[in-house]
Amino acid sequence: MKKFHYHSVEKRTHNGKPMTRKVIIKGNKGHKSVTYKKGSKNRTIKRLLKYDEIESIKRKKFIRGLFDDC
Repeated sequence: MKKFHYHSVEKRTHNGKPMTRKVIIKGNKGHKSVTYKKGSKNRTIKRLLKYDEIESIKRKKFIRGLFDDC
């Protein structure tokens, strides 16, 4: 059986400051992260993906509020 690999990056501007959202899945483990600029430093918040979120991404379903806890 082939392992599942998924990588997605979204770059956008929020209130005039750059923001990056990433989702990375390798096999059965994955994480999501949000990087934004606060002052002169970049801040990154990283969380593990839950099993249900990984299965939904494998089925190519949209997950509303995926980054709400970041």
